[in-house]
Amino acid sequence: MNVTRITDFKTLARIISLVENEAGNFEETLRNLQPSEIPVIGFTGPPGAGKSTLLNAVVNVLLAQGKKIGLVLVDPSSPFNLGAILGDRLRLSGHFNNPNLFIRSVASRGSLGGLSDKIMEVVEVMRAYPFDYIFVETVGVGQSEVEIAGLADTTVVVLVPEAGDSVQAMKAGLMEIADVFVINKADRADAEALVNSLQHQLHINGREDIPVLKTVAVEAKGVTELMEAIANRSNNAKNYERKLMLLTEKALRIIAKNRMKGFDRAALKQELNEKLQGSDFNLYDFVQRYL
Repeated sequence: MNVTRITDFKTLARIISLVENEAGNFEETLRNLQPSEIPVIGFTGPPGAGKSTLLNAVVNVLLAQGKKIGLVLVDPSSPFNLGAILGDRLRLSGHFNNPNLFIRSVASRGSLGGLSDKIMEVVEVMRAYPFDYIFVETVGVGQSEVEIAGLADTTVVVLVPEAGDSVQAMKAGLMEIADVFVINKADRADAEALVNSLQHQLHINGREDIPVLKTVAVEAKGVTELMEAIANRSNNAKNYERKLMLLTEKALRIIAKNRMKGFDRAALKQELNEKLQGSDFNLYDFVQRYL
């Protein structure tokens, strides 16, 4: 199937399912993907920051402008059965019937970086459809949530006034990947103080060009300014080096996944179970045979 001719959501959904499940000729499908300039925008940040609400407000504005939007919503999986509630999809239920909006929910499937292990392939397939924007919302796991930097062209980090000391936050990997900072729920106390503190820290780090915006997502305040900032960052000529870094990260992920292809997880678990019965088990010694 030539994915460059995707013109309807039903076909798009079917191809994504094939890629997610590694069914049929999914590898050939991926190799046939043509380059696309559709911007991919990542929304990330700690739990409770209002990422879903803010994204919902952004989608409202863009749909009113007649834009075609693709959403990829990543929800956390159980570490035991890898199932997920996919709650973010429920928060966007008001848009289900809009013909210009495609929503795909995926489970993180044990990935520790806030994304799904198939997220890159899903997004690349979606870029074969003529969307105006593709948004990816991560699970909101906190400071380890940095994989989005290897996927999105523009990364929006959403914080709230209660997020804590900004200097401590800036030391985390999550804070180092932002193209745009958003202080959501900015009608709360200390919002302005957090904005000033972040701007000061960005100045110290030599990143004065990173905008720090205030929004109140439930009232759609600041959404227009956010979209302008995203557009400015996406059109920034300085982004070439960033794009090169992103492509390098994507290539490394593809190589790593293919090196692990066919690895028997169940057999590894069983062998670990047997070794754990002994009193001298050492994980680092155990994995040497696989290195």
